[in-house]
Amino acid sequence: MRGMQENANFSNQMQQKTRVRFAPSPTGPLHIGGVRTALYNYLFARQQGGDFILRIEDTDSARFVPGAEEYIEETFDWLGLSFDESPAGGGKYGPYKQSHRKEIYKEYVRVLLDQGAAYVAFDTPEELEASRAAIPNFQYDASTREMMRNSLTLTREETQSLMDEGAQYVVRIKIDPNKDIIVNDLIRGEVVTHSSVLDDKVIYKSTDELPTYHLANVVDDHLMEITHVIRGEEWLPSAPLHVWLYQSLGWEESMPQFAHLPLLLKPEGNGKLSKRDGDRLGFPVFPLEWRDPVTGDLSSGYRESGYLPEAVINFLAFLGWNPGTEQEIFSLDELVGAFSFERCSKSGAKFDVEKAKWYNHQYILHTPDAVLAGLFTPLLQEKGVNAPPEKVTKVVGLVKERVHFVSELWDQSFFFFTAPTVYDEKTIRKRWKKETPAQMKRLIQLIREMDDFSAETQEKTVMGWIQDNQLHTGNIMNAYRLAIVGEGKGPHMFHITEVIGREETIARLQRATDLIPVPEDV
Repeated sequence: MRGMQENANFSNQMQQKTRVRFAPSPTGPLHIGGVRTALYNYLFARQQGGDFILRIEDTDSARFVPGAEEYIEETFDWLGLSFDESPAGGGKYGPYKQSHRKEIYKEYVRVLLDQGAAYVAFDTPEELEASRAAIPNFQYDASTREMMRNSLTLTREETQSLMDEGAQYVVRIKIDPNKDIIVNDLIRGEVVTHSSVLDDKVIYKSTDELPTYHLANVVDDHLMEITHVIRGEEWLPSAPLHVWLYQSLGWEESMPQFAHLPLLLKPEGNGKLSKRDGDRLGFPVFPLEWRDPVTGDLSSGYRESGYLPEAVINFLAFLGWNPGTEQEIFSLDELVGAFSFERCSKSGAKFDVEKAKWYNHQYILHTPDAVLAGLFTPLLQEKGVNAPPEKVTKVVGLVKERVHFVSELWDQSFFFFTAPTVYDEKTIRKRWKKETPAQMKRLIQLIREMDDFSAETQEKTVMGWIQDNQLHTGNIMNAYRLAIVGEGKGPHMFHITEVIGREETIARLQRATDLIPVPEDV
């Protein structure tokens, strides 16, 4: 029997190679909380020199969404979190999609039935609804199963006859009452659940010949030799049932260690972070943009919103874990070295979108200018700008400290690429005096006479001219900026003119003196 062979080959857990899995369902876009779960699995696996596995849990055929599996794979490609085994990459424990493992699950359904640890139930939806209406707080368990239509109340012949006739049925796990089920959790410690509060969960459905999540999860974790199950707190109520299934199948020695991560909470108030919160407050809750294949609705993603993958990883790592130091910026390798379950929180982690922006800003600052220029170039092309890479790189280096996202670079740098066609009225009223046009023309002559147009030479020459002629520095420099930029913004003035060059600087100064009206005497 496969179960006995696998159990015999399953070495003592303390001596095993660490193996963890991320097991999403392809029912839509991956929530950012799922990405956090995957990240913690990755960090622990890499820290322990173990394996990080992607398993697609697609047993719920009614909720399958086309494109969702490809979306999951693309997400982790973007984030740079590589799997050691997966549906795409393969591995010796495959298949890695549960819909391809039907016959494996059927074998263990038979084992549970033969051992009397499970039973067949024929109750129709109408019969179940009638029981719910008649019995307050009804659940299918030791106190009610004898009233229902199942193999415990029917004879063996009646049960077999119904199955031979093609009657639809489910298989339920048989939970004995008055037992303490102990889950040893690496984050929460010992969690004790009384078996009487559990219902006899459905573990198999004849309609599609597929197991439910509970059985498939346990069977796959065992056969794939998973040593640690790291998942969200929302799965904690399922843990006692999974422990019960391990015990029922005789796999206590191979039972993985559990770690249930804190929930991601909405930015304000209580409750789990949802897509509705993101829509309401204007931030993504999905890693990548997602278009619903049925409705066509488009949901924003972190990638398309301009977040760098390294920033997303660093931000998510701190949602439920902290290193115990003041350090906040960690490379992926540093996170691997620092991660521990002892530093994981038991309470929910409030999602702080402003902190996410802060992280993105930090990573933009630390990203090489040439790399940022490559990310900025497509946006420039959309604006009709085809600038040399060297110029784009220089511009990015001058303005990146002012932005949180690559998309904001245009607003902070457009004047490097296009001359102003309108000028800020407030600056005109304050800085463009009657004598300004003549001063700007003298500045043009000064620029023409410069041997060197570097920022340093420009600054020395222009500031010396202002001082020698006892001019008003604020008026001159702000009028100069107005002529070059069109408004009072931008980095150091002489860095701007160095990048746009001598001829463009002169042309913009000349255009400003032609277009900006000279104020009348008051």
